[in-house]
Parts: sequence; C-alpha cells; structure tokens
Amino acid sequence: MPRVIWKGAVSFGLVHIPVSLVPATTRKGIDFDWLDKRSMDPVGYKRVNKITGKEIEKENIVKGIEYEKGRYVVISEEEIRAAHPKATQTVDIIAFVDAEKIPFLYIDTPYYLTPDRRGEKVYALLRETLESTGKVGLANVVLRSKQHLAVVMPLGPALVLNTLRWADEVRGVEAIDLKDEAVNAKLAERELDMARRLVEDMSEEWNPEQYRDSFEEQIMALVERKATEGKIESVRAAEEPDERRSADVIDLTELLKRSLGGGGKAGDKASSPSRAKTATKEESKSKPAAKRTRKAAPAKGEKKKAG
Repeated sequence: MPRVIWKGAVSFGLVHIPVSLVPATTRKGIDFDWLDKRSMDPVGYKRVNKITGKEIEKENIVKGIEYEKGRYVVISEEEIRAAHPKATQTVDIIAFVDAEKIPFLYIDTPYYLTPDRRGEKVYALLRETLESTGKVGLANVVLRSKQHLAVVMPLGPALVLNTLRWADEVRGVEAIDLKDEAVNAKLAERELDMARRLVEDMSEEWNPEQYRDSFEEQIMALVERKATEGKIESVRAAEEPDERRSADVIDLTELLKRSLGGGGKAGDKASSPSRAKTATKEESKSKPAAKRTRKAAPAKGEKKKAG
C-alpha cells in the first residue's frame, strides 16, 4: 500500500470522518541527480550574487518580491510564516456541487481517502450519498503548509480527494486567441461523416497499460545493464518524513440531526471539532480518546536536478 502522507478528518456539518490521505498517482520519469564524480557526493545549488559572481552566506540572503521593474519589497521569514494558513488536519467541506460542473482543467492532484479509526460507517455514508446525488464535496484543506481548494468524490468503493487549481491559475480559452476560421468553420456533411467513421474505426477500450514511456524504459534498461556489469556507485539515500496523526470520530446519528437543524453551515462556529465534542460529551464518554502525535519531517539537502 502507498505511504500515508497525511492524517486528519473530513468534516461536513457537524460530522467528522477520520481519514488517511494516500497518493493516487506516482511520478515516474527519469530523475537525474548531479553528483561529484570524485567522491560521489550530491551536488546542490550555490548561493551566488548574480552581479559580483561571488558566493554569499545564507544569513545574508533575504526574500523579496518584485513590485516594479527593478524594485523589490523584502518579506521576512516571520512575515512568511505568519501568512501560511493554519494546518487544521481537516478536510473542511464548504459546499456540495454537481460533479459535471467542475471543468477537468481545474483538477490537479488526486489522492485516495481511506477510513481511519472506526470511521468506516460514516465514510460509506458519505460515499453512497455523493454517488446517489451526483454531487461532490467542495473543500478547503492544508497539505504541507499549503492551502488547497479540493473536491471529495466517490470512485467505486473509495472516496477520492482531488486538489484543484485556483481560478487565476487556469487560462480561459480566449487566451489562445483562436481564429474565426477555427471557431466558425463551415464543414460539409460529407466531411463530418467521414471523420465520424474514422473515429469509430479507431475506437477501442481504454487500457492505459498498453501505453509506455519508451525513454524511461531504455534508460532503465541501460541502468540495469551497467549495474549488472558492476558500474555502480554508493550514494546516501534521503530519509522519509514521518506520518501525522488525526482527529476523533463523533457520534454519527446525533451530528446528522444537529447538522440538519441548521448547525452545519460552512463557517459556523458550531461545526468546529471542539464544539462538536462538547455537544456530544455524554455520547463519547465511553469511547477512548485517540492520541495525536505530530513529528517534524527531517530537513533534506538541496539537490540540483537535470533532465
């Protein structure tokens, strides 16, 4: 099973579903690292003053944003940290929208949501409800200190979280300046008929396994051959970051009733985990409290990529 990268809860109304987040995709491709051929040590970026060409120390570097040509506003590390959204370990569903209303251009990165710590029943409830209504849950979530808009949607027996691109990251069709001949082309029925028949002749079932990255296969075959011949060097591997723990599940029936009673609107204070736990204190006395642990991921050295 892929490594869990985040633990938290899906929240809608007063209901919280403890979940784990697992990547639904994997990046393949060829990843060439720079190495020092004399020692096989990784080679990283050098901090160089572009005017003098001299290397400078880290403590003499500040971050700035170009406000006008050649004029920058300097932002401190404290100001940057203060601007980061607070990580709540919660996928906060703020609305439900029709699935077909979200253009595919907005879809960014998919993840599987898996139920965690007695959350199976309410997980199944949300999945079946979305499936039967044709809706998806529009949500806010913070992953690795970055804020995302996302959708929670059913996929077979599972729930999937797809992060979305923000509206200002998606270019409209008008950005490509299509000529009128392409937009309002006059096509003969005979041409359309032949094009449709060609499409039908070339149609087949979707089978992604039959398509391969030939460049990757050739490079990896070369790597395998060189390794078999003993042409291999030892380089220290980077450590993997630790997992994070998540939140508790709240009594389902009571919270659904309270949500329908008007307490589950997005942004309402009553929808927070702390208020929900207080409201259902008696129901949850018999349930053991889950421990939360949060560990800082080890820092990684910088590496220069080439490809």
